Amino acid sequence: MNTRIAGVVGAVGAGASAVSGVVVALVVTPASQVSVEMWSYPWSATALVPVSLVYTVLHLAVLVGLLGLTRSGAGRIGAWIAVAGTAVLAVAELLSIPIAGQTMDQAGPGLVGATFGLGTVLSAAGFLTGGIVIVRARQGAGWRRYILLVTGIWTTAMLGLVGTPALPAAVAIYGVLLTVVFLALATGPELRDSTLEEPARPVTGAEI
Repeated sequence: MNTRIAGVVGAVGAGASAVSGVVVALVVTPASQVSVEMWSYPWSATALVPVSLVYTVLHLAVLVGLLGLTRSGAGRIGAWIAVAGTAVLAVAELLSIPIAGQTMDQAGPGLVGATFGLGTVLSAAGFLTGGIVIVRARQGAGWRRYILLVTGIWTTAMLGLVGTPALPAAVAIYGVLLTVVFLALATGPELRDSTLEEPARPVTGAEI
């Protein structure tokens, strides 16, 4: 897939994730009558099923954007790690469906929660790795050089917000940062990874 198209798809998925985080933080959570001991909180067990399916689609859209990032040049190794992390998050959303009605002290939520944690750790590691490579290689201009690294730092910080009321807002910020990453991919020049360039071949006399 063309990297610019992938960037647009990723931006749509990330932007929708940001909006959903705001809606959950400002509308769903304050109005929820579901116990915090339920895995589905702040959603009802019934509502969590379609919500999880929508979130899965959003993760897949982000995954498309990240696949575009792997083709764009610098930081591609980190992008591949982030692809793995996003894929794990999509799987975790699907695993949430059969345990929607369970409480947090049951085995299912513990396992699925650990899956979400693994996906977040891989995503953070990927963004940090790719971001550091881009900054060190001085690829991109202005804010484009730092946005992936900032996304990695914020994703790492999110690990400390899991299980807290601040998580939906943190997800919204994560979505905004990813949207900027993908808009940079869709609108900017491709970055070249100098570590993957072929070494210069000496010119022979016959080629002069």
